[in-house]
Amino acid sequence: MEENFNRRLEDIGNVIALEHINLCVPDQRLATLFYISGLGLTRDPYLVTSVANMWVNIGRNQFHLPTRDPLVIRGTIGLVIPERRKLLDRLRSIEGQLKDTKFSFKSDKSFVSATCPWGNRFRIYSPGKRFGRMALGIAYIEFDVPKNSAKGIAQFYQEIISAPSETVNFRGVVARVQVGEGQKLIFREIDRKIPAFDGHHIQIYIANFSTPHEKLNARGLITEESSQYQYRFENIIDLDTGNVLYKLNHEVRSLTHPLFARPLVNRNPNQTNNSYSPANEDRSWSMALPT
Repeated sequence: MEENFNRRLEDIGNVIALEHINLCVPDQRLATLFYISGLGLTRDPYLVTSVANMWVNIGRNQFHLPTRDPLVIRGTIGLVIPERRKLLDRLRSIEGQLKDTKFSFKSDKSFVSATCPWGNRFRIYSPGKRFGRMALGIAYIEFDVPKNSAKGIAQFYQEIISAPSETVNFRGVVARVQVGEGQKLIFREIDRKIPAFDGHHIQIYIANFSTPHEKLNARGLITEESSQYQYRFENIIDLDTGNVLYKLNHEVRSLTHPLFARPLVNRNPNQTNNSYSPANEDRSWSMALPT
């Protein structure tokens, strides 16, 4: 039978999803202004609902925001949020309340750039072919990494985690790692000094849970045996020399983890008590495949 499709385009690799990013914040009120009122995201109504932490839903992904000293990603977080004009209106509406923080935003040609009250940087895109079916979610995290480290980082994820990885020259040397449908970790080599790692973490779900654990454990890289369904590691190393190339806390979960594929509530931020439309309270995380 004649083959009409390129089946390799649907290969994801061992990492099924980048599920959440954990960034501590010192003030839940300011976090609510930025993530909920400004970006238009949704506080999870079921789990972690007190003032010690905040889980914020964005499509099938989340931000976890414990109340502690702030943590800042050494790079940029790429988000997909629809309705650019309304996003800009929401960001303008919180300017006054965040004037004494690091908050800022700017409308660029292909994305909206924004900085949270504590300095985390975001690029916010409208849905499109670049992100597959994602209409709302975390599309990528781009990390600033030292010179001559990208190739080794790509090799680490490919061989240890079985995540499809490549090194390309795109405005500098970049390692790209696929971590779910339409999701990537990007490691960009820079000349500037990179701040010390402050402990922020990402969480991924992987299909083959035990083999990466065995490979990491054999090299002494496991930092936490969290539970039957979860472990952690931090150092990304050169597989030939053992030298640490970059530090990033990875929370690794199995597909049998109780929270895997938990449905997340995503509100429609355009709904208000003064302009309410029945049956339009929620927002879908996906859209039709691009033609």
